[in-house]
Amino acid sequence: MKKLLFLFVAAAISTASFAQTKWTVDPMHSFVTFSVKHMGISFVDGSFKKFDGTVTAAKPDLTDAKISFTVDVNSVDTDVEQRNKHLKSDDFFNAETYPSMTFESTSFSKLTGNNYELSGKLTIRDVTKDVKFAVVFGGTAVAQGNTKAGFAATTTINRLDYNIKYDPTGAGVAKDVKIVLNLEFVKAK
Repeated sequence: MKKLLFLFVAAAISTASFAQTKWTVDPMHSFVTFSVKHMGISFVDGSFKKFDGTVTAAKPDLTDAKISFTVDVNSVDTDVEQRNKHLKSDDFFNAETYPSMTFESTSFSKLTGNNYELSGKLTIRDVTKDVKFAVVFGGTAVAQGNTKAGFAATTTINRLDYNIKYDPTGAGVAKDVKIVLNLEFVKAK
């Protein structure tokens, strides 16, 4: 009987030490934005209003995190309706055929301090490419009984790599697009 009790306790401890913690994005405190140079002299900024994401990890430093993120392309907003409509067209996102952009992590590596490197697969339209985000972990806090974690992530992609062929010279709309994510996640209870 002692052996059975010991095995039960050992299994419980083992399961607890490898328990996965899931975090979900809090859209009320998160932002997905982009910036692209216009005519070589200024920038056009925009955002996506609808998105969803999760982080699943067992380690407290999150180095084993699996991160999944989806953006609703139809929620693009640049404060100019005509431009928003153009971005949804086949010249850019082709939102009718490809309504979502997705990201799936392949690694989340701690660098120094609160700095991490997030690697993964970004899919826009019908193209999936490897990307790396520079991430700053803002820490955690408890608010109204919920544990929250904050992250800021940035990367730059070449839009032409994703079959976004409008203005291939980059003279009017630059090829490089800076992506900035300011995200707050809520820990599952």
